[in-house]
Amino acid sequence: MAGAPAPGTGAGGLILVATPIGNVEDMTMRALRTLKEADAVACEDTRHTGALLARFGIKRKLLSYHEHNAQRMRPEILDRLRRGQSVALVSDAGTPLVSDPGFKLVREAIEAGMPVTAVPGPSAVLAGLLVSGLAPDRFLFAGFLPAKTAARRQALGEVALVPATLVFFESPNRIAESLADMADVLGDRPAAVGRELTKLYEEVRRATLLELARGYAGLPAPKGEIVVIVGAPAEQAPAQAEAIDEALKRALETMSLRDAAAAVAAATGRKRREVYARALEIGRTGKVAP
Repeated sequence: MAGAPAPGTGAGGLILVATPIGNVEDMTMRALRTLKEADAVACEDTRHTGALLARFGIKRKLLSYHEHNAQRMRPEILDRLRRGQSVALVSDAGTPLVSDPGFKLVREAIEAGMPVTAVPGPSAVLAGLLVSGLAPDRFLFAGFLPAKTAARRQALGEVALVPATLVFFESPNRIAESLADMADVLGDRPAAVGRELTKLYEEVRRATLLELARGYAGLPAPKGEIVVIVGAPAEQAPAQAEAIDEALKRALETMSLRDAAAAVAAATGRKRREVYARALEIGRTGKVAP
C-alpha cells in the first residue's frame, strides 16, 4: 500500500522513541532500527544515551535536550526537521514526554507542519498499573506531587473525586509523607508502591494507603524509582461524600447551583439528581457533611 515512508527508513520528522526503564532487554527491534537510521538523537543526558546506543553498536549525533536548555535547543532541532532530517527524541528512561520537556518540542513541530510519530515501548506508568492489582480500565496519571506538604495536599484534593485509578511518580525521600497525605486526603484506599520496576531488585508492595504509610515511616528512604498506584474512590465510601460536599462548596463560590451540581456529577460519576439534591441542601444551610 502506497504512503509515506515509515519512521526510521530515511523519512524526515520527529520520532518519539521509548527506551528501557531499567531492563535493557526491553529495547524493541523497531526502536533500535529507528535510532540507527535517525540523523540525530535528542536526549536528556548524552552520556546515558550514548552508553545505551554503544551497547547496541549504534553511533549517532547526540543532541543534548533537557529542561535547562530546551528553549535554546528547540530552534536547532526544528531547523534540522525543516531541512528534512529525522530526529529521534528519547528520555533517560521510558517513554518521552512523560515528565520531561519533550511536549513543547512536539507541539512546535506540529505547529510547523513537521511529521511527528512515535515508537512505543517501556513505560513506568503502565508497568506499575499492570502489577498493582488495581483496575486498569480507567486511570489518571498525575505525575510528580509537589514536594511541600500544603501544595501536595492541595494537588491530591484536586484529584480526590476522579472516578479512576490514580498513578503518581514519587521521590524515595518523600514516599512515607506522601502516602500519609494520600491516606488523609483521599481516604484509606487500596494502593500499591512499585519500586525499581523491571530491574533486578523490583519490589511491589500492595496494601491500603495507611498501611503502606506506616510501613515506610521511620525507615531509611528506599532506593530507586518509585510509582504509586491508588485505587478509585469507593462508590459509597464516607470520604467520597465528604469530598463531594467540599467540591460542591468550592463550585458554588463561582457557579450557579445547577451548574455546580452538573460539574461535580460529571467529575465524580455520581447521579446528577443525587448531587443536585445535596447542592440544594448545602445552598440552603451553607454546611458540608460533618
